[in-house]
Amino acid sequence: MNREHIFIIAEIGINHNGDLNIAKKLIDWAVLAGCDAVKFQKRTVDKVYTKEYLDSYRESPWGMTQRAQKEGLEFGKAEYDEINQYCEEKGIEWFASAWDTEAQEFLRQYNLKYNKIASAMLANDEFLKAVASEGKYTYIATGMSTYDEIDHAVAVFRKADCPFELMHCNSVYPMPKEDANLRLIPALKERYGCKVGYSGHETGRIVSTCAAALGATSIERHITLDNTMYGSDQAASLNVRDLVRLVEDIRLIEMILGDGEKTLSEKELETRKKLRGV
Repeated sequence: MNREHIFIIAEIGINHNGDLNIAKKLIDWAVLAGCDAVKFQKRTVDKVYTKEYLDSYRESPWGMTQRAQKEGLEFGKAEYDEINQYCEEKGIEWFASAWDTEAQEFLRQYNLKYNKIASAMLANDEFLKAVASEGKYTYIATGMSTYDEIDHAVAVFRKADCPFELMHCNSVYPMPKEDANLRLIPALKERYGCKVGYSGHETGRIVSTCAAALGATSIERHITLDNTMYGSDQAASLNVRDLVRLVEDIRLIEMILGDGEKTLSEKELETRKKLRGV
């Protein structure tokens, strides 16, 4: 029976808090849960933020400025080399959403199967073209974007003949469940004639399981070892035990949805003989 496999991405993002050991523990949990991939975020701090912003006050474990906080959350080549090797040993794919073209160029040194356009980057034409030029299968998040902006991103990827998948997304952290608007999943599929996944920032599992039942072809969720840890994404993340449960839910949904073909099983044929006599 041919069932659609929902691609499950455990978004580590910056929830590692600059600690490679935490990153490895999150990778371990993603493998244990049966996820298809883990995802990180990569920024060139001086490209993404202004000097004025980086010099401004922010208290964090790394210092008292925005720069100290942003740089404390970034992994460099040494860390990503180790992540690359660790994921290879564990048998799980990894990739990252870059937030600037320099960061995207950094990621090219690794043999990654996938790219990701974060919602924040969907309206950046230069960045879209840079990613599309690589020709890798790309997940495109559509949070805080208009149809006109999504139209343009889709056109860029189609012009480059780069395979892609849209991801319905609401860019609120955490997202109130009543704002999920999951009917956009089939609406986006119909409008663009492509696969559509779901990137969620809500708490709990129910919205993501509903997205799977509505036909999402991928599910991406931020994950954390502890929702009370330092970090702006922690509260909108699944704790790792709920990640295990979510993957179980999604795999069960795949089985429940079946293949859409009208067939009579052996058990149903037995019932038919009893009730119809034929």
